[in-house]
Amino acid sequence: MWKRVQFASLVLAFVLALSAVFCPALLSQSSSSSSSSNPQNSANAAAESGQASTTGRPVYRREKSPSLVDPDGPSISLTTSETVFTMAAALNACGYDDGLVDSEPMRLELRQEINKVLTGSESAREKRDKVCLFIQQHNMTGTIRDVTQYISLALYLTPPPELETSAELTDMPPDATQVVEILPALRDFAAAVDLRGIWLTHHREYDAVAASLHDSLTKMILSTSYYLKMPVPGYEGRRFLVVVEPQLSPDTINARIYGTDYVDVVSPKHGVIPMNEVRHTYLHYLIEPLLLQRRDSMDRFLPLLKLVQDAPIDYQYRSNVVSLTIECLIKAIEARTMDTGVTPYVVPPDATREDFEQIESAKNAVAEKMERVRQARVEHDMQQGWVFTQYFYAQMVQFEKDPASLSDVIGEMVYSMDVEHESHVIRHIDFDKTVDADVLSRSKPRQLQGLDLAEAHLEAGDKKTAESLARTALANPSLVPGQGVGRADFILARVAVMSGQPEQAIDNFQKAISSSKEPRIAAWSHIYLGRMLDLSCQREEAIAEYKAALAVRDGQLDTRLAAERGIKAAYAVNGHSCEVDSSGDAPEPPPAANPPSSALPQSPQPIPEVTPSPAPQ
Repeated sequence: MWKRVQFASLVLAFVLALSAVFCPALLSQSSSSSSSSNPQNSANAAAESGQASTTGRPVYRREKSPSLVDPDGPSISLTTSETVFTMAAALNACGYDDGLVDSEPMRLELRQEINKVLTGSESAREKRDKVCLFIQQHNMTGTIRDVTQYISLALYLTPPPELETSAELTDMPPDATQVVEILPALRDFAAAVDLRGIWLTHHREYDAVAASLHDSLTKMILSTSYYLKMPVPGYEGRRFLVVVEPQLSPDTINARIYGTDYVDVVSPKHGVIPMNEVRHTYLHYLIEPLLLQRRDSMDRFLPLLKLVQDAPIDYQYRSNVVSLTIECLIKAIEARTMDTGVTPYVVPPDATREDFEQIESAKNAVAEKMERVRQARVEHDMQQGWVFTQYFYAQMVQFEKDPASLSDVIGEMVYSMDVEHESHVIRHIDFDKTVDADVLSRSKPRQLQGLDLAEAHLEAGDKKTAESLARTALANPSLVPGQGVGRADFILARVAVMSGQPEQAIDNFQKAISSSKEPRIAAWSHIYLGRMLDLSCQREEAIAEYKAALAVRDGQLDTRLAAERGIKAAYAVNGHSCEVDSSGDAPEPPPAANPPSSALPQSPQPIPEVTPSPAPQ
């Protein structure tokens, strides 16, 4: 099938295209923000205005709660959900790879189980394609919000197989209603791959994951309530719900407030969930009722809103003093209770009375160091626009010395604020230009490693390092479970293309096809083989590769379009032609030495900017 060809044109045609196509960041669906959803408003304010949120998450006041919320159940609960599982499985089947490398092994196992069903059923692939087409057509922002709207919808669905909305559309959050038309295709896909059966098979594993998080969540709730000197609340009609779904990115948290229902959808990473973000939602659950009861007393703060108009915080906070006050109090509590990273001072076990002065000096030095870290956090929050944080921080210092609970002193905290003094403080703040989306955005970015790091080096043109990392993965597939061998071969194939080694590239693309468990890698390997064949004037063989790419059916629109274009017209670059001359022979490709600039990739159908492999966040 393959002829030995001079490879210059082929290499030049691919080198620049590959650097654009496989830039590892492009597929990432931005884990911004916790990826909880902005904007934010006070629950009650939202109730009155019809807008959304207090926390950095949308808030919706509706007559009906999400279907997962049991009005007769406990006020605080940790659970799993078959409807969220179903929606997450559909997202994964359609190329949602965000956080895949750091996810629990169960996520890869479920993807492979579903891919196995898809491989053996044309009907299932057709149903999957309809779901994927809908998702692609509704990727409006290019951010995590494109995913969270489906999670929001899932929270308002009845259990499978019905998957009907559990409330009228007018009683559901707006982002959920924007994608509600996916439901017919979702039901067909779920039935075609028997997601109900897969859920029942793995239900116990899901329960085990939730159970493993029980103690840490309980500890957070108890320690937070203990600090505020408040019993674990049983607010009538209010619910705090944590839903565990391992198929979602562990680097994000879908945190929502639906009126009086507070819901966090989380995915564990090495057995741990982003507890600071969960705690943030829990603090809203605790504190909002206390401050909303006193909203009339905050009217005197209204003149201060004029002073925060240049702050980068969301408009809802710059226009709603109750929302602003709630968030500032929560940020003050978080600053007072944060892990400063400073090791607490421990009195030596052999200390004597004579060491008292030295011990006190050492303790004070450590305390001062911790306080500097906390104050830096407060100053940061003030510059972001959370202008009451410093005031409430000082109030919390005094609160810690008082036996009264927060519910007992919250009124005094609000009533005693000196508006004139706070006005003076705010006028001297130099606001930041941009605002942190949420707590997670202040955490350290994930360090690239393994094949993600190889992709980054390849995109930067460092072929040697990329090749070394890919070969390491081939030698140690346990380092990249579930995807390593096929993806490593795929990287090596592109390295060979960029290095002018056609036979090696062909060999690695073919290995990637046979070894990869990810349909996307196999499909794009066929497409690249087809393009290589087109450039070597083997049109019939090229068409066969494009058709093979379509047969893989990875469910992605860009894959289908690339393959269909290849079938319709041969892949070509300027300076290269497969037209037959008068002797009846196809011309040889341009020589390898000193190729003209016209031989650089000028394809009328450039390779789409996507990657078939998991991308770093």
